[in-house]
Amino acid sequence: MNFADFITEQKNTHMTHIEDKVLYGGVNGTRQAINALRELRDMLGGKSKSKLSTKWDGAPAIFCGQDPRDGEFFVAKKGIFAKNPKVYKTDTEIDTDMSGDLADKMKAALKYLPELGIKGVIQGDFLFSKGDVETKKIDGEKYTTFHPNTIIYAVPYEQADTIRKAQIGIVWHTTYTGKDFESMKAKYGVDVSKFKSSKNVYSADAMLRDVGGATMDDKETAEVTKNLSTAGKIFNKIAGSTLRELEKNQELAQLIEQYNNTFVREGQMIPDSRRHVNGLIKWIENKFAKEIEKRKSEKGKATQQQKLDDILTFFSNKNKKSLVNMFDLQKNIVLAKLKLINKLNSIQNYDAFVKTTKGYKTTGAEGFVAIDKLGGDAVKLVDRLEFSYNNFSPDVLKGWDKPKR
Repeated sequence: MNFADFITEQKNTHMTHIEDKVLYGGVNGTRQAINALRELRDMLGGKSKSKLSTKWDGAPAIFCGQDPRDGEFFVAKKGIFAKNPKVYKTDTEIDTDMSGDLADKMKAALKYLPELGIKGVIQGDFLFSKGDVETKKIDGEKYTTFHPNTIIYAVPYEQADTIRKAQIGIVWHTTYTGKDFESMKAKYGVDVSKFKSSKNVYSADAMLRDVGGATMDDKETAEVTKNLSTAGKIFNKIAGSTLRELEKNQELAQLIEQYNNTFVREGQMIPDSRRHVNGLIKWIENKFAKEIEKRKSEKGKATQQQKLDDILTFFSNKNKKSLVNMFDLQKNIVLAKLKLINKLNSIQNYDAFVKTTKGYKTTGAEGFVAIDKLGGDAVKLVDRLEFSYNNFSPDVLKGWDKPKR
């Protein structure tokens, strides 16, 4: 099994959710999604040695290392891979491009990360700077906490001395190689054992070193196998032409994902798939009706109407039947994924919470990244019913929402 096609860009700036490979990946992407979950099932059943990492809910994403053009140390955001790479080597360059907490974090990174002696270019997620680390009592337990985005990470106080002493904390997950930024290739994993020690930097990699505590028993394995077997049978009922047509029509695939996300935001699974297809068509028609109404000129209105007409041609009886099966397939992929994530959440060495308007609520990790045996390619597994709901909910307070913390 090769996970390469699960990375939607050459660089690790975005990955597609595994169930959405049915929308974007065509026949091969759908087959790979099912096979990826089979391999993860086998790993948790003790039959495979694939690697896993935790997907941390950090912010911002940070790149750093040696500029291949001149060897100087830099820090960067995702603009590093633009046609004209944007990297920062001085505080002045950072202040010119950003302000506030983001600028403070990037300047702290520029100050302290050179102490690690980083070679090459790596990527990670910013977890905290000095002022973000707090001591809290949650449910009667004393924790050292940091809250970079949606999730509050809570480490038992007596285990968090290095975190409290550090100026910044970053979890690393991707290494880049290449002669210049534009041609660089991403490989999952960062060998932090090669870093120099620094009390100012809490620096860890995202790898799960021991998944023995998450080994599935025969009953749990059988439950996942049932979902994947059902997914495979449904896959065989879907017209290949429908999957290929969606793969070519990315605008339509994005509209379907947006419609699905209206349920994710409410923490709901897709309901009856036949009703879901009919609801999708009405949602698209309403969306374009609003776009048509916004346009002032007759030409602008006609352009939007033509877009709608072109999109609706996809919904033949054959394609609607295949869409019903596709949504049933996605549901079974999600059910298998959630069982695997639930097992993996049992081996985290920290507690995780979200802060709501009513207090703290226990949650799981943002998700996990499964890495193939060669360590190079990956697939994202996220409990969207929980994490994405928390991410979108106005009742859940974010780490960067300073007035509400």
